[in-house]
Amino acid sequence: MRPSERNNDELRNIVIETNGIVKHAEGVCMIKSGDTHVLCTATVEDKIPHWLKGKGEGWITAEYGMLPRSTGSRMSREAARGKQSGRTQEIQRLIGRSLRAVVDLKKMPDIQIIIDCDVIQADGGTRTAAITGAYIALHQAFEHLLSIKAIKEMPLIDSVAAVSCGLYKGEAVLDLDYAEDSSAEADTNFVLTGKGGIVEVQGTAEDKPFTEDQFFELMALAKKGVTELTNIQNQILETYKRDAA
Repeated sequence: MRPSERNNDELRNIVIETNGIVKHAEGVCMIKSGDTHVLCTATVEDKIPHWLKGKGEGWITAEYGMLPRSTGSRMSREAARGKQSGRTQEIQRLIGRSLRAVVDLKKMPDIQIIIDCDVIQADGGTRTAAITGAYIALHQAFEHLLSIKAIKEMPLIDSVAAVSCGLYKGEAVLDLDYAEDSSAEADTNFVLTGKGGIVEVQGTAEDKPFTEDQFFELMALAKKGVTELTNIQNQILETYKRDAA
């Protein structure tokens, strides 16, 4: 039995809020995956990296951070330490890559969108929750750009979401929380698109190597989880567009 008493193929309870969270951002999403809570905001800028100038393309990048009391004991702010950790840099690059994978950058010329993912509370799976919520914030930002006629058509070519899977007490399980993640024999993160495309897979054996059959069992769980997350994303965005109309 899992510590959370969930079935092996069961996601944590997912709650996504888009209204009344942040006033000024062009896109906003608070995603709660069990006890992991991440605030995702999208900011539109009319400036792009210098190496993109003249190419007729836009850019999407991301920043990620954990608040000092998002965990059991207080962490000092990275700004106070004077530099970002390697983990933080790796995660924000992952978020940016995941979003750019489902965007036609030529349809947002000379526009940059910055996605900020701030972990309010952490209980495992912060990077996967951030990617899933960031897509919603990005979608809202594009809807805003369409409404003010800053772009001619929707740049999104697919949706993207992410979920963790792992081997816990010898069994493949979906969506690890901290209790499972901290003692799992293997831990993997899958970033998949709504159409089933693979954006990125991160997998590590924490004890002994896991087999190819076990990997494909984890992949099957990830596909199931991302399908459910995609359905939730679509429902949230449909409600958001209806409320904004």
